[in-house]
Amino acid sequence: MGATISWFAEIDLADRAQVGGKGGSLGELTRAGIPVPAGFVVRTEAFEHFLMQLERSAPVRTRVAALAGDDLAAIEACSAELRELIERTPLPQATAAAINHAHATLMQHGAFPVAVRSSATTEDASDASFAGQQDTYLYVMSADECVDRVRSCWASLYSIESISYRRRRNFPEAGVAMAVVVQTMVDARTAGVMFTRSPTSGDRSVITIEGAWGLGSAVVSGEVTPDRWVIGKVTGEITVRTISDKTTEHLPATNGGVESAAVPGERRRAASLSDAELEALRQLARRIERHYGTAQDIEWAIDRHSGEIRVLQSRPETVWSSKDAAPVASASSNPLLHVMNIFGGRR
Repeated sequence: MGATISWFAEIDLADRAQVGGKGGSLGELTRAGIPVPAGFVVRTEAFEHFLMQLERSAPVRTRVAALAGDDLAAIEACSAELRELIERTPLPQATAAAINHAHATLMQHGAFPVAVRSSATTEDASDASFAGQQDTYLYVMSADECVDRVRSCWASLYSIESISYRRRRNFPEAGVAMAVVVQTMVDARTAGVMFTRSPTSGDRSVITIEGAWGLGSAVVSGEVTPDRWVIGKVTGEITVRTISDKTTEHLPATNGGVESAAVPGERRRAASLSDAELEALRQLARRIERHYGTAQDIEWAIDRHSGEIRVLQSRPETVWSSKDAAPVASASSNPLLHVMNIFGGRR
């Protein structure tokens, strides 16, 4: 399979250029002993090979690079054409064969649906997050569909949102590539996110956990208001406990994909996590933060059959970290001016 496929246990964050932000993080977590659903990454080399074939007949990167970040009409037109081009172009035979082989290896202990998740080289960095701007496909049921969804993920690198983000920030297109994560699905009873720093106040001493019934896609999409807990990072004391009316949950559809379902009345106002599960999540969050050495935004799910927690992603927290990094005052050639300005600017 050469440089087409890497398994999580073979990679870490140092491989981000080849496996993207999400792939690098999942490899890093796996190698750190964090419980992550098994999977592999279709490396950026496969994307580069595919793109090289496309550009023999039509420009892709240079066309995107020529767009102005505020020209929405041109971005929309470019996005529609490039996505359609990628979606209708077959994968190289060797790439499709490598994905099929890896998928069969992943399925060797049974037939499981998989998640196929975009992993751009520019996402989940500490200074810029592309989270949510490329596509994810849940409950992909077959190897052939997996191959198709890999191509769809590649196409989503040229979504309107993704192109606009890159052009506004002047990211060089030559450095933008897409890897794709393929991992076994968690049949989630409860799923959600947790932050090792308060997302509202920036408080480093607490962990905020949000969760709801079913798959985490309902929480991420904003379709349901999740339950919310604020817990002392060290003490484990629960200082905030907000249980929402959870009217909807995302469940696997019969023929693949995800569907929304009404939550039965008795579960709507019931807590989606027990105190024991909250404590397990707190400990796991602390462990992940210690490993990375910085505040984290973590996606998790609890298997409805085993009750085991699985980590689906961990990325650096960016909002408060960027505020911390900002200078509190502008630089001056005379550092004493900052001291004197405290006293009313007297000289």
